[in-house]
Formats: sequence, C-alpha cells, structure tokens
Amino acid sequence: ARKFGLNMPEDGYDDTLSRRRGRILSANRETARFYHSELLGERGRAALDYLLNRGLTMQTIRRFGLGYAPNGWTPLLDHLSQSGYTEAELIEANLVRKSEKNGKTSYFDNFRHRVMVPIIDIRGGVIAFGGRVLDDSKPKYINTSDTLVYKKSRELFALNYAKNSLEDGRLILAEGYMDVIALHQAGFT
Repeated sequence: ARKFGLNMPEDGYDDTLSRRRGRILSANRETARFYHSELLGERGRAALDYLLNRGLTMQTIRRFGLGYAPNGWTPLLDHLSQSGYTEAELIEANLVRKSEKNGKTSYFDNFRHRVMVPIIDIRGGVIAFGGRVLDDSKPKYINTSDTLVYKKSRELFALNYAKNSLEDGRLILAEGYMDVIALHQAGFT
C-alpha cells in the first residue's frame, strides 16, 4: 500500500496527515488547470509566445500541462479561495505566501508572471511547480519548496512519462525542464 501511495485503515488510525496531503494534491491539480487556462487566455499571450518561440508545439504544451502564472499579487489565491481552499492550505502547498507588516497580515501568490511547469509524480498527481521568468529579472526560476507531497531530492521531472517508455531499462537524464520537454518532443521519451 505504501509503495502505491495508499493508506491502510487501522483501528484508531488518524488520517489527518492523509487528508492534508489530499488537499495539497487537490489544490495543486486545480492550480495546474488554472495556470494552463491562463496560458491559453489573453493574459498568457506573452508566455505562450515565449514557449512557441522556444520551439514547443501546442501538442507538447498541452501534454506537459504548461501554464502561466498571471502578473498580479493574488489571482491564484482569489481563484483557489473561491474553490474552497483556505490560506493555511495554500501556504502548506507552497502556492501562497504570508506577509506580516505593521501588524497587518496579507497573503500573495508564490508565482507571478512566469511560465509554469507542473511536476507530476508517477501516480499522476501534481506535486509541485517550477516557474520561469519571461524576461531577465531575478530569480530566473522559482520552484515549489518541499511540502507534504513533494521532496525535491526524491523526484525526477517527467518520470511519469519516462516510466512508460523504458527501453532496455535505460533513461536519459537532462538538467532543466525545457531540456526534458524538448527531448520528449523530439521523440526521446
């Protein structure tokens, strides 16, 4: 059960942690959908042009669920709040950050004005995101920090696809998201 991400119920079993993981995975899935729809909408035009100019096809963009985090402080927060997620859940998922200044608490999206790459585990769950700026601003990349569902040291981007196309048990490893996506598009899955 552990190997496949399932929890076995036990007498007196406390499933609080399991429910928290489920909420993070659910929020991440909804976030990936939001970012993808933003990429294909008016606000995402520059991000879509960036991806197309990098040589990606629309088929590849859809296959990898690429998206765009809008340039604003709270578009994702607003969307996910309307979908029933709390600020605490979104902070735990590393989708939103909290700021306290002059005794006032505010919340804001972790990713803004970036091309977004969802990171999907081998079971198909969206576990994290990588975001790249469209210009020369810094930092160039922002990635999801470790959460209850994501440990960077234990994951490989696109392993969910590679596991289905193993030939002779060999894998090609590449450093960046765009490198891996380009290899897949070229037929090296």
